[in-house]
Amino acid sequence: MDVETNKERSKEIKNAKGSGHHKAWVIGYVVTALVFIAVYFLLQFKVFGLLGTYRSLLQRLSLAGFVVSVVLIIARVIIASIAKRSENKKEQYNVIRLIRLLSVLLALFIVVTFLFAKWYTAAVSLGLFSLILGFALQTPISSLIGWFYIIIRTPYRIGDRIQVGTFTGDVVEIGYLDTTLWEFHGDYLSNDVPSGRLIRFPNTLVLQSQVYNYSWRKFPFIWNEIPFQIAYESDFDFVEKTVKEVATRELGDGMKEAIEKFKELVQQTPVDELEIKEYPFVVFRVNANTWVEVVLTYLVPPKKASGIRSRLIKSIIRELLKEPDKVLFPKSNSR
Repeated sequence: MDVETNKERSKEIKNAKGSGHHKAWVIGYVVTALVFIAVYFLLQFKVFGLLGTYRSLLQRLSLAGFVVSVVLIIARVIIASIAKRSENKKEQYNVIRLIRLLSVLLALFIVVTFLFAKWYTAAVSLGLFSLILGFALQTPISSLIGWFYIIIRTPYRIGDRIQVGTFTGDVVEIGYLDTTLWEFHGDYLSNDVPSGRLIRFPNTLVLQSQVYNYSWRKFPFIWNEIPFQIAYESDFDFVEKTVKEVATRELGDGMKEAIEKFKELVQQTPVDELEIKEYPFVVFRVNANTWVEVVLTYLVPPKKASGIRSRLIKSIIRELLKEPDKVLFPKSNSR
């Protein structure tokens, strides 16, 4: 009960801090809007007629600043409302990013529109400006298109464990131009724990490479396997039974539900026949070193694979060693 209470309090404190942050931004934009509209009306006094043609330009810019401030206020209020009411943090992240981008684009359009007295001139200027940017910024624009693809098709979301090309890691940020991963495995580790390094790659890579997502929301599990080597003289039936019992005890009954869910997902696909073995299952195969490999295959959440693998190995070995007459390992057989 105390743990749940602490979590609720932490959540309330975090929400309060976020709410205060949004309020500060809204107040700042309101002050900015008031300054711009005050400048606009002040420029109407005759005393500022000495500015000549610059007077009209400054009036348009101050009015544009006021309208842009109003747009940013509305965007910030919408963002605060989404952050407060939405329970799905991953979807919330993408929607907030999209609102911010749209508000910035709208602000730029407003500035250019007020800067030019005629719509035709503004349209031509925007067209030429876009053409120049298109040639100069081909890679960033491709990455921005990749961001839209990520938002719409959702090949991955914040918190997912993915592999893109040679990069593997947990997604910690999806920017407009690039994605940041918290690397696991890597060059210095042989297991799947975080390496401590960050990987940042352009979003355009998503349009050019395969994306492997290990955290698919419909089925957030992966198949994993552990091989054990035993001698030909071992009791295979006993080994298979023991390994299954230990795996079932360590992994719990929740994995059975995951298997049923997996079967339902397969039935929804065009695949006619696909053998789905009962969880967990054990197979035997001959090793090149004249030993028999006992391979345990099981389902596991991708981010817990290392810990569960270590726990299974220790529990299974401990249980098999209780019957040395039925289970002969390479070391014991060489004596």
